[in-house]
Amino acid sequence: MSKFGTELIEAMQEALAHAQAHSKGEDVNIVIHNVDVETVDAKAVRSKLKLTQEQMALMLGTSVSGYRKWEQGQRQPGGAARTLLRIMDQEPQAVLRVLAG
Repeated sequence: MSKFGTELIEAMQEALAHAQAHSKGEDVNIVIHNVDVETVDAKAVRSKLKLTQEQMALMLGTSVSGYRKWEQGQRQPGGAARTLLRIMDQEPQAVLRVLAG
């Protein structure tokens, strides 16, 4: 598993522990993680996965025209789409397994 995947799992485990402790009225320690929100090369990710623009747009829940603007550099994906693209780049087989299942 990549460093990003490991850090994502650790962050989710910490969030769960925090929520469980908070729900029991316990004091909780908060750990703040800095997340790299650099731009992502949608076309490079798509090429790595050997998908069409239409398939990528469908997987990301966006329109084909919107996706094309990402590849052309006219716009940058934000929020969940950027995160999913980064995961697809670093853990492509995991994403394909989840989406195929």
